[in-house]
Amino acid sequence: MSGSIPFYQKNHRHYDRGYRSKEMESAVSQYQASSSSYAARSSSTSRGLRVSSYSGLEESRLSPIPKRSKPTYLAVDRDNQIIGYVVPIFRGSQEFASGLSDTEEARMKESAGHMARRNLFTSGLEMERTEQSSRKTAMRESAERISLSKRIHENEEYHKRMNEDSLMHTPEFVIKPRSHTVWEKQCVRLHCTVSGWPDPRVVWYKNNVTIDPLAQPGKYKLVSSYNVHSLEINRCDFDDTAQYRASAMNSKGELSAFASVVVKRFKGEVDEALPSPRYGIVSEYGITFQTHIVEKFDVSFGREGETLSLGCTVIIYPNLQRYQPEVQWYRDDVLLSPSKWTHMHWSGDRATITLTHLNKEDEGLYTLRITTKSGYETHSAYVFVRDADAEMEGAPGAPLDVRCQDANKDYVIVTWKQPAVDRGSSIMGYFVDRCEVGTTHWSQCNDTPIKFARFPVTGLVEGRSYMFRVRAVNKSGMSRPSRASEPVAAMDPGDRARMRGTSAPWTGQIIVTEEEPAEGVVPGVPVGLEVTEATKNYVVLSWKPPGERGHEGVMYYVEKCVSGTDSWQRVNTEIPVKSPRFALFDLAEGKSYSFRVRCCNSAGVGEPSSPTEPTTVGDQLDIPAPPGRVVPIRNTDTSVVVSWEASREAKELVGYYIEASIVGSNVWEPCNNKPVKATRFICHGLVTGETYVFKVKAVNAAGLSESSQESEPIEVKAAIATPAPPYGISVLECVRDAMVLSWKQPTFIGGADITGYFVDYREVVEGVVGKWHEANIKSVTDRAYRVSDLKENMKYQFQVRAANMAGVGIPSLSSETFTCAEWTIAVPGPPHDLQATEVRSTSLMLLWKPPVYQGRDEVNGFYIDIKEAEAPLEAWRGVNEKATNKKYMKIQIPKEGETYVFRVRAQNKAGVGKASEPTEPILAQTKPGTTEIVVDVDDDGVISMNFECANLTPDSKFVWSKNYEEITDETRITMETKGNKSKATFKTPAEDDLGIYSCLVTHTDGASSSYTLSAEELKKLLEISHDHKFPIIPLKTELAVELLEKGKVRFWLQAEKISANGKVEYVFNDNVVSQGEKYKTNFDKNTGVIEMTMESLTPADEGTFTFQLQDGKATNQSSLVLIGDVFKQLQKESEFQRKEWFRKQGPHFVEYLSYEVTPECCVVLKCKVGNIKKETVALWYKDGREIKADEHLTFTEGVLTLEIAQRDTPAAVADIPPDDVYWRRLKISKKDAGIYEVILKDDRGKDSSTLNLTDQGFKNMMNEVFSVIANSSTALKIQSTEEGIRLYSFVSYYNDELHVTWHHKDAAIAFTDRIKSGVVGEQLWLQISEPTDKDKGKYAIEFFDGKGGLRRTVELSGQAFDDAYAEFQRLKAAAIAERNRARVAGGLPDVVTIQEGKALNLTCNISGDPLPEVTWLKNDREMVSDDHYILKFESGKFASFTISTVNTADSGKYSILVKNKYGTESGDFTVSVFMPDDVGGKKK
Repeated sequence: MSGSIPFYQKNHRHYDRGYRSKEMESAVSQYQASSSSYAARSSSTSRGLRVSSYSGLEESRLSPIPKRSKPTYLAVDRDNQIIGYVVPIFRGSQEFASGLSDTEEARMKESAGHMARRNLFTSGLEMERTEQSSRKTAMRESAERISLSKRIHENEEYHKRMNEDSLMHTPEFVIKPRSHTVWEKQCVRLHCTVSGWPDPRVVWYKNNVTIDPLAQPGKYKLVSSYNVHSLEINRCDFDDTAQYRASAMNSKGELSAFASVVVKRFKGEVDEALPSPRYGIVSEYGITFQTHIVEKFDVSFGREGETLSLGCTVIIYPNLQRYQPEVQWYRDDVLLSPSKWTHMHWSGDRATITLTHLNKEDEGLYTLRITTKSGYETHSAYVFVRDADAEMEGAPGAPLDVRCQDANKDYVIVTWKQPAVDRGSSIMGYFVDRCEVGTTHWSQCNDTPIKFARFPVTGLVEGRSYMFRVRAVNKSGMSRPSRASEPVAAMDPGDRARMRGTSAPWTGQIIVTEEEPAEGVVPGVPVGLEVTEATKNYVVLSWKPPGERGHEGVMYYVEKCVSGTDSWQRVNTEIPVKSPRFALFDLAEGKSYSFRVRCCNSAGVGEPSSPTEPTTVGDQLDIPAPPGRVVPIRNTDTSVVVSWEASREAKELVGYYIEASIVGSNVWEPCNNKPVKATRFICHGLVTGETYVFKVKAVNAAGLSESSQESEPIEVKAAIATPAPPYGISVLECVRDAMVLSWKQPTFIGGADITGYFVDYREVVEGVVGKWHEANIKSVTDRAYRVSDLKENMKYQFQVRAANMAGVGIPSLSSETFTCAEWTIAVPGPPHDLQATEVRSTSLMLLWKPPVYQGRDEVNGFYIDIKEAEAPLEAWRGVNEKATNKKYMKIQIPKEGETYVFRVRAQNKAGVGKASEPTEPILAQTKPGTTEIVVDVDDDGVISMNFECANLTPDSKFVWSKNYEEITDETRITMETKGNKSKATFKTPAEDDLGIYSCLVTHTDGASSSYTLSAEELKKLLEISHDHKFPIIPLKTELAVELLEKGKVRFWLQAEKISANGKVEYVFNDNVVSQGEKYKTNFDKNTGVIEMTMESLTPADEGTFTFQLQDGKATNQSSLVLIGDVFKQLQKESEFQRKEWFRKQGPHFVEYLSYEVTPECCVVLKCKVGNIKKETVALWYKDGREIKADEHLTFTEGVLTLEIAQRDTPAAVADIPPDDVYWRRLKISKKDAGIYEVILKDDRGKDSSTLNLTDQGFKNMMNEVFSVIANSSTALKIQSTEEGIRLYSFVSYYNDELHVTWHHKDAAIAFTDRIKSGVVGEQLWLQISEPTDKDKGKYAIEFFDGKGGLRRTVELSGQAFDDAYAEFQRLKAAAIAERNRARVAGGLPDVVTIQEGKALNLTCNISGDPLPEVTWLKNDREMVSDDHYILKFESGKFASFTISTVNTADSGKYSILVKNKYGTESGDFTVSVFMPDDVGGKKK
């Protein structure tokens, strides 16, 4: 590669072209441009070579002419330091097309190109002059270029034909990447230029690991252009310190170049989190990006355990495809990285961050930073995290920010921050829990709570990793645990210190070596022993290992000594310490101790170290002093800025907690749950209009300080500021020496009403502006002003400033230049001061002021125009076809949710004048909380209009108008405002009050409403007012009548509302009746119930009853007419109720006799009786004949039952329950039909109840029985028999009267010898003998119950039929075989005992078809008939066995075996022969 480097680059660090002559430089650049363009054209038809392949090295190889210098793409500064790359400009073939250019054209093109390159990429380079060549020189140079290009092309084609491989060569680095040392969070670029053919592919590596820009969006950026390759590393950190390699590869080979990047941290007072932006033109793109953050997230509030998302929409212009800005999120200026707690997402136009599980550590100021090559944009807002609800009432909030420090082999120091919330009970201390990584078991580290926010945890296992959490405790209980700390490994830092590590960037490995200690050496004395931390609970010692340590690792013994004594006591006698850190517990508080350490190993125990200075056991860190004076300052309508004086002499201060309380409530709420270190904080989430006081506490590891003094009370409302500048200045009228101006109100009025405006003007002479002059010394309140004392035909510019109680705001932008010349046009000038109120989704009210310049005639009407806000000017369209003479108009919105603008034009007799300035864009949407004017009429008939606004500010006012002119005269209407409600009351409503009434609330987002009082509406309101002035007592119910117990008649009504002064008169047929023996009256004024009762009705009581009511000035009456049939019916019902009452004085029926069919198909007669005593007798009758008597009823009220029975004999009285009468039977039949009666009687009277169970009554009862039977039936089932297929269903009870119908394919079955039905017990069956395919189909059994009936179905087809038919065939064959198989029918005994010499004859019956074969066996051997054994088989039925003369040899077991094709059967018997004996006749 060194051979290809030009001589001028060998002695220069970077390419320097300063040595060239201008002529040579111009010739070379023109040569390169023309050759590149020519080569580009030819490469498209040959091998597809790129333009860059003919530059530099390739030209030196292929060109037959002497080598020329290679072009450079480096941009350098005055010190020859590379500052960027210059992208070469493709010139194309313009010169060939246009021919020879003259000198002026060439000079202009060269100058323009050179200036563009110098301004864009090489700022700082010296200006290079371009010599002007004559036309002759230009022609000669052009001819030489054409000739030279032609020769080069011919030479290339020749070499291609001779040897195509000569074009290919391995990659070569023309410029290698160089190493860089940069500050942290800076950007760095590595550049290289690579040549080779085919074009090499360049891959970048970091420590031999391929760099993937997509894996870390925004971190790396790879660019390849014109054989120039670059790697950009954005916002470097320590992890970016590495060796980087650029590997170039093609088909001829591979070559790599290396460069190192070292990242250093700047220790100065510079905000490293937010480095300064870079502005200006980006060399990589040549454009400037504009970044805008819209739809920003606001101050947010969350609670522990919840999920919270923040997001912004980002607009980057121009919008380049695939361009990835750097999106970063910060919390309290600390860069956030994705984790299980924090998820970040960039969708291309929206950046979001999701906090998956909020903890108080997540509280803070969140900043979104969008970085492009042109700079960055940020947006910040605070996120507050409240404590979750305590698991135990009154328990404190959870600690936060748990961290691990000074980790060693067997212990680690855990630190945390105290919570801001203790819920009324001070925190007693904290418990520390630990969990080994990989498990879920948490174990408590300390037995007693510790008050110090730092604790050394001992007993860890070396090499294992742990997580820690902390819980706070007060007298109410334990808090929720804090968020777990990051995992920490139990590893001695002393071991790490004795290790040396070297990083090999090119392998990605860490090579670790360790010194070889000497063998058998007693360790030396530890050094640097000191007390690093001392509290009343523990003391932490720290030291350094000795230089001589022996063969293996050393361990330590710690000794203590009480100050003033010489007695040293070993603390860890059982287990030596492995790490040079140790925490001592159980020391006496207040005593002084000295400590020393000994080293030990297998060679022995070393000498002790020097003792420490005496240390007194106790908290050396004091709780900080309370902060100083607290000063609150207004900020917004929901926030206050609180500042305070820092705590004096506070050591190791963690931060401050701020608390707020509404004045008078004595309830303090935390404003922050994460300590803030600054002495200024913005407290958000406050209630607008409330008055608060604040106090502050300081926090360090020792605890929380006492609260500061309370601040001065402050009311929460927006701070007052000067208003923003007005805008939209226009001219309303112009005369010779004066101009009338108008402008629009500022978009921000500063939190206070604008008190006036100031107008300035200045002269403009031939484009040169003069000084500003005040047009008015005293402010004007209107947004229009006449500027006088101007010069005719002079040009002027104007500016306006708004003022409020905070002062005068900044002036507006200068207006257009206006000429002071008198208007002479005939049409009127433009209207002004357009305002939109009562904005809703479908309509709004537009107001305006008439033009100042009337024109030749008076204005006689106005036209309103509308268009969409984003639409072009041509989209303006009229709202009203006919001009309106009013200065307001209600406009219907074409489309909800669209944004519109409006303008107004005035007309007179001469025509329509100039349009007004358009309004601001107005969104057609009803805002949440919008209310309307409510018209009310009170009890005195007073008519009022009421308007309520929920979004009031402290400065808001209700402004009432009539026809959109403010009401100032209260002669006809009065106005009153209380809180957020305002009322406008009419004094004497009349036609003069007709019009549109509106109410506008100032200092809101446009809260307004209107009400149109028309003639019809006024008439309606006056009627309501009259009803209220002359009221009628409202009635809930009109006068009604009802019957009471014993047939009493009650007349009653109920009034809606009546006072204690109410009166009632009772009138019958125009005669007032009073309380007496016949009439009983009652008036309950609490419920409004008015009643009059009568014992009974007589014919004299027929007529009209009226109740007349009076309550103050309110009256009412209600009447009821009882005459004719209505009266007679009521009288009859009264008599019936009277008799019923007397009936119920003795034993009586509460429910009369009825029947019930039980699930067991029993019919039970029952009745419910009441007012029973012991002497009451119940008698049962059927058809007038007594069937049962019960003379000793022991209950006062119950149910009598009788089960219908077939037998006439009653059951035994002892078997009958005292409250029931049963009559049992097996079946219900027609014999049970009859008329049943039960009589109750005692000395008080009697009562009877009858039930007719004859004819239709009996049928209905039996139908219910049949219905129970049908519902108890089971589903139809299929059963195969030897005769065929049987379908059956079971019922719980069967009655002979039950009607059952069988169906096949929905048609009733006609029964034959082959298809039969029947009943066996409770089984109902259908038998199909010898079934065929015609018998397939759907079968059903239908039960008739007099109503809809019940049907059970089964499908006998398909597989079901096939299975049933196969089973039928099998059973049929088995039955045939069973009937016809060979059988021995009997006649053979089991044992035969016979005397010797006697004859034996046995006969048995044989059956079977076909005729069976008969075989006789003796002792299992076949016998043959002979003279001794005679064996016969006669008539195919009888088999005989005969022994003519029996002897002892005939004793044994005999069998007969019968056999045919259907089976075999045998019969066995035993023959025992004995001889006669003269002595005793023994048997043998």
